[in-house]
Amino acid sequence: MIIEEGHPLKGESIAGTVLAFPFGKGSTVGSYVMYALARNGKAPAAIINEEAEPIIVTGAIMARIPMVDHLEDGLSGIPAGATVTVDGDAGTVSWEA
Repeated sequence: MIIEEGHPLKGESIAGTVLAFPFGKGSTVGSYVMYALARNGKAPAAIINEEAEPIIVTGAIMARIPMVDHLEDGLSGIPAGATVTVDGDAGTVSWEA
């Protein structure tokens, strides 16, 4: 659940979603938070970043969360509410509006 005050998604669960955000912030504990989310069944199904940072990448690897970055049209190319498929091995993202 997103708990950051003032965040537009505050109160929303990220479990099972495709979590798309520009880049990460924070310390190395972020990697372990993603790992703990996965162990507890609360992790996102996939992550899309504009610019993947080592902390987010490490957490995704530890938690076995597919992750892709550097989309041609950035995150703005994905329509809000779309059903998104992420293939981390192929580095591809597709969606249906």
